[in-house]
Amino acid sequence: MKLVRKAVFPVAGLGTRFLPATKAMPKEMLPVVDRPLIQHVVDEARQAGIEHFIFVTGRNKAVIEDHFDRQVELEMTLLERQKQKALDRLRYDLPEPGTTSFTRQQEPLGLGHAVWCARELIGREPFALLLPDVLVQHERGCLAQMIDAAREAGERANIVAVEEVPRERVDQYGVVGVGAAKGKMFSITSMVEKPAQERAPSNLILTGRYILQPEILDLLATQDRGAGGEIQLTDAMIALARTQPFYGLKFDGRSFDCGSKVGFLAANVSYALARPDIAPGFRTEIKKILAELNGG
Repeated sequence: MKLVRKAVFPVAGLGTRFLPATKAMPKEMLPVVDRPLIQHVVDEARQAGIEHFIFVTGRNKAVIEDHFDRQVELEMTLLERQKQKALDRLRYDLPEPGTTSFTRQQEPLGLGHAVWCARELIGREPFALLLPDVLVQHERGCLAQMIDAAREAGERANIVAVEEVPRERVDQYGVVGVGAAKGKMFSITSMVEKPAQERAPSNLILTGRYILQPEILDLLATQDRGAGGEIQLTDAMIALARTQPFYGLKFDGRSFDCGSKVGFLAANVSYALARPDIAPGFRTEIKKILAELNGG
């Protein structure tokens, strides 16, 4: 497979499940410990070697662009107060000049439409797609694992990250059929969006990480609206799978659906417990809370 240099981040959603917190702040800027959701996902892409970060935004999302820009006044204040560690952290997180691009999705027409809106920035090369609602916690990021696997996949291959869920929950996700193994991957024989439990081809679901070939943009350009009146990415992938191979990768690590309140709170707990500077005191507070709730 050709080198994957570009990554798309669809960040135009309204975040209605987190109102009123997201009334004036994008859901992608909600903090997991002390870093916004979108920063965690960009960190994953940077670790994987991504060179160009493409954000598909909407109304009231300018703060995301500001987050990935310099704030000279803040930097000067930190310098004057001799807070060098905080200043170094800000500078380290900042993408290199010219490596971020922002485009608008003017209408909420679904994930497929958001990807299509980035077509001119993607060009005619394979690209990564990372959903900012999903965090994957592992020393080797999910996208890096996918790019490692992609070296075996062939020139026109597409790769999606998958994970197991209980059978009774498959109707909440896109589900894949499992074919022959290829290294750490397996060929995908089918993709079904939110199937009934008895019709699901497996209990492996799409996790929100994709490496896609540029031909999917051609399909999205002419695709009819699907479920919910939106242009569905899964529909385009099903069509593309008729002419190009699709592989699934069961990645190492734990995922968190930060589009749900429970998943978001679980991510905060897990990421905090992984931080040496926070974990001891945080663990003590959790024990106190649990003891009080249990009447102890």
